[in-house]
Amino acid sequence: MVKNMLQESLASTVARKLGYVLSRNAYRDFRKRVDYSEYGGAPLLGVKGVSIICHGRSNANAIKNAIRVAAEFAQARVNEKIQAELDRAASSKVAAL
Repeated sequence: MVKNMLQESLASTVARKLGYVLSRNAYRDFRKRVDYSEYGGAPLLGVKGVSIICHGRSNANAIKNAIRVAAEFAQARVNEKIQAELDRAASSKVAAL
């Protein structure tokens, strides 16, 4: 909807059309930044292991990126880092009591 409204607005005058041509790369970058399929999904925290939750209507690009994100989480040992921080926070809280 936003894309259609923006296209209508940019097509309304010659000056706007010229402005669009000059800023086309910025629009492409913005579209890519807000495209959910570029991220693939969101991590499901609280499980032992890496779980990425995807939308039920995810396209092939979203699934590919979800797998990429899962691999990055596993390689970075995110779960182990979270567990270590939780353990550290719990031990400091106990020590403060």
